[in-house]
Amino acid sequence: MCGRFALYITIEELADHFGLAELPAQFAPRYNIAPTQPVGVVRTSAVTGGREWALALWGLIPSWSKDPSMGARLINARAETVDEKPSFRAAFKRRRCIIPASGFYEWMKKDGGKQPYFITSASGEALGFAGLWEGWQGPNGEEIESCTILTTDANEAVAPLHDRMPVILTPADYEEWLGDGKDATPAHLSRLKHLFRPYPAAQMQLFPVSTYVNSPRNEGEACIERLEIGD
Repeated sequence: MCGRFALYITIEELADHFGLAELPAQFAPRYNIAPTQPVGVVRTSAVTGGREWALALWGLIPSWSKDPSMGARLINARAETVDEKPSFRAAFKRRRCIIPASGFYEWMKKDGGKQPYFITSASGEALGFAGLWEGWQGPNGEEIESCTILTTDANEAVAPLHDRMPVILTPADYEEWLGDGKDATPAHLSRLKHLFRPYPAAQMQLFPVSTYVNSPRNEGEACIERLEIGD
């Protein structure tokens, strides 16, 4: 799964890497992004047809849900069944997005507790998680946009920590994944599944970090500081 991640590239790097026509108005580096918090997503604009930046709560709230609290249980969607699950299939059809990240965290079980690790690209470039977004409207007119991160089998690097990891797209995949924001045909949706492969382990690095990151209340570069064994 993916339950915590970071995004700390510059706003210019964000716009350049993800092909945004305009710099986001709301953007700040974050090192400890947790479920139910607002996260940035890149999606196809219904107005211009280009890519736009938007904020959405992490935890997808299906449009048919009576209670927005349902989103807290839907922070991840298994890529293998995303086209079958009622909570995700409509969004998979027409509301796909990319969730930018600099890296994500996983915890390794050990005697006396769990050791957090930070997992990022070996090159240091931004990562693009495959995501879905959804709009929800409450009975009182309240409107919420929310999102989820797709997961797939862990690669050899991540497997010792967890059996799942985010679906990480390459920049060459972005256009295919986002599409044009319109309904996709069943054949097109089926073809998208080749993107659900695990990210190559050789292109990733991971290292232990302090348990400071365990609390979502903690922020800052201290979350990703490399922990030397024995610290």
